[in-house]
Amino acid sequence: MTDLNQLESDLRSQIDAAADEAALEAVRVASLGKKGAISELLKSLGAMSPDERKTKGPAINGLRDAVQGAIAARREVLAAAALERRLAAERLDVTLPVRDGPETRGRIHPISQVVDELTAIFADLGFSVADGPDIETDYLNFTALNFPVGHPAREMHDTFFMRPDANGERKLLRTHTSPVQIRTLKAQKPPVRVIIPGRTYRHDSDQTHTPMFHQVEGLVIDKSANIANMKWVLEEFCKAFFEVDSVKMRFRPSFFPFTEPSAEVDIQCSRKGGEIRFGEGEDWLEILGCGMVHPNVLRNCGLDPDEYQGFAWGMGIDRIAMLKYGMPDLRPFFDADVRWLDHYGFRPLDLPTLAGGLSS
Repeated sequence: MTDLNQLESDLRSQIDAAADEAALEAVRVASLGKKGAISELLKSLGAMSPDERKTKGPAINGLRDAVQGAIAARREVLAAAALERRLAAERLDVTLPVRDGPETRGRIHPISQVVDELTAIFADLGFSVADGPDIETDYLNFTALNFPVGHPAREMHDTFFMRPDANGERKLLRTHTSPVQIRTLKAQKPPVRVIIPGRTYRHDSDQTHTPMFHQVEGLVIDKSANIANMKWVLEEFCKAFFEVDSVKMRFRPSFFPFTEPSAEVDIQCSRKGGEIRFGEGEDWLEILGCGMVHPNVLRNCGLDPDEYQGFAWGMGIDRIAMLKYGMPDLRPFFDADVRWLDHYGFRPLDLPTLAGGLSS
């Protein structure tokens, strides 16, 4: 029995010294496993005489139960200690501000925001959105729009032309979104009221020009469209887009191959303090070009200019974004600088509406 007492003392010391679950499991296997010390003692009971079994059997079983109890108690202590360490490591200070999720950290690019604003404004005026390919034919980009042969826009120094195809035709990156006007009029009978936002391409690069930029055009074709309608549409657009109660606009005679008469539009502004503000002041700023659709353009689309007429206008999306949101340089629009986007970008869940505000 002295040996059993010593064995129990040794095992309890090992159990108390176990620093983690793995060490405790090693003690359990060494004592109670198939070849453990206590298991071997239990196996020896079969070779004993009945009198010996009566004496040593209860002692060995008692040792087994005591070791099992000690192991279970130590396991609870170790589990409690592990939980305390985990709680300490994963402690959360609920007094800290809540971290923003992806839906609030993300930002919408100003170009995408302005396109959504344009769509909201003109949708309220009864316009739909039309789209077309970036790669166009010379006919749709120039000829159908009444550009004469030899016009500077047809030269390589102004337009990105591609290599001639098997038929000798050179396609190009569209220099304006106006080809979509032709595509729309060929596919849809009047009345037509569309806006056409999209990418355009020209050989140009400086603080206010990039080789790829964004334009939006508007087109209205029916039997009674006139200049007064055009002026009203543009005035309502400027008031809604720049979020002012009233604007003064100045229409200056100009020339565009696809409109006649043509005009460039200036909007009243103030430049005090280096900041441009619309709806006030004594200065003027050019903002867009417009005019009545040229009869030759209508003929090229299969429409009789004696029956149908209309008006069109166009402006740079990048330019009006810079004017509205105070961006001094166009080039960062395309730099993919997250810091710039964090500053000028818009929250993705704040969709522009005329009722809730375009840029709230």
